Amino acid sequence: MIRIFIDGDACPVKDEAFKVAARYGLRTIVVGNAWLRLPDDPLLSMVVVPEGPDAADDRIAEMIEAADICVTNDIPLGGRCLAKGALAIRPNGKPFTEASIGDAMATRELMNALRETGAITGGPAPFSRQDRSRFLSALDTMVHQARRMKR
Repeated sequence: MIRIFIDGDACPVKDEAFKVAARYGLRTIVVGNAWLRLPDDPLLSMVVVPEGPDAADDRIAEMIEAADICVTNDIPLGGRCLAKGALAIRPNGKPFTEASIGDAMATRELMNALRETGAITGGPAPFSRQDRSRFLSALDTMVHQARRMKR
């Protein structure tokens, strides 16, 4: 059975992911270092990990299997999921792919260096309704992709 893993500490599209998961009857696991109240649904569960850098990412990477889906904004976690044959998608609806993960990692390193030097001080653009809509559509498409992988 396909599962959806949500990197839950700062995910703005948990409710949207829950809707898609419910539509397809998919088990969904939210992983984070703080307990979050989830809707009362037997297909939803929470895994709380100890505080620490990448603890949630490490747990997701440990649990995820081929054709599962991970919702995360974390580029290294996206890469780890792809390496295990899983799918990964950002909250804005952009999927991580084998073709794009290398560029994403390089851009991440460049942006970190620019932030450290003070050349960039702002954060990402605010999350919009269009981002939510794009995520819903992309996650729906990704579920169909995962189903084809499971055959």
